[in-house]
Amino acid sequence: MKQILIFVLFSALLCWLLFSPIYKHVLIMRQAMIQKEVDYLLEIGTNASHGYISASMLNESKERLERHGFEPSELNYVVSSVSGQPADNAAAPILRGDGIQLTISYPYDGLFMIDKLIGISSSDDGGSMSATGLQMSEYVP
Repeated sequence: MKQILIFVLFSALLCWLLFSPIYKHVLIMRQAMIQKEVDYLLEIGTNASHGYISASMLNESKERLERHGFEPSELNYVVSSVSGQPADNAAAPILRGDGIQLTISYPYDGLFMIDKLIGISSSDDGGSMSATGLQMSEYVP
C-alpha cells in the first residue's frame, strides 16, 4: 500500500514538473506578442505620414492577435499622448516632438489554475498582462 501511494505521488509530481513549463511558455509568448504589437502600432502611428493610432488600426491589430490565439473582445487598448491631446484622431494628428503612448492589456485567463491545484499561491483571477510603449511622433504638416 505504501508503494502504491509513493508511486501515485511521484507520478503526479513528475507530471507537474513535465507540464508546468508549458503554461509558463504560453504566458511568455502572449506577453511577447502583445509587446510586439505595441511596438508595431507605435512605429506605424508615429511615422511622418500618420501622427495618430486610429480605430481601424486597432481593429487590424485585434485581427492579427486573434490569429495568434487571443480573444479580440478581451483585448483592451489605451491610446494617449503626452500632452493630453487625443492620439486617435486622424483629423488632428499629434505633431512632431509630442509622444504617443499605447497600452494593450489582456487577462491571464486562468493560466495559473495549475499552480492552485498543487498549493502554490498565484495571482488574482482578475489580473491581466499588459504591454506599454511610448514613442515620439514624427508627423509634420
